[in-house]
Amino acid sequence: MKKEIHPEYRPVVFQDTSSEFAFLTKSTMTSEDTIKWEDGNEYPLIKLEVSSASHPFFTGKKLFVDTAGRVEKFNKKYKKK
Repeated sequence: MKKEIHPEYRPVVFQDTSSEFAFLTKSTMTSEDTIKWEDGNEYPLIKLEVSSASHPFFTGKKLFVDTAGRVEKFNKKYKKK
């Protein structure tokens, strides 16, 4: 393998903003935000809109997630003329 072409693989905290669920794992993603974890160390924070803690398939609840006009944007873009 070539050296210095791969991104750094390090511990990162992913946090679901809708349910405040967070987990620590390793990733190559980067972020300016940080969070102090349970072990006392500070890790980069990646914010998620949906995770297994808030997704309707895993929770069994019907949850409306605002798609910020994605359907309207799609219809506008691909509307037959």
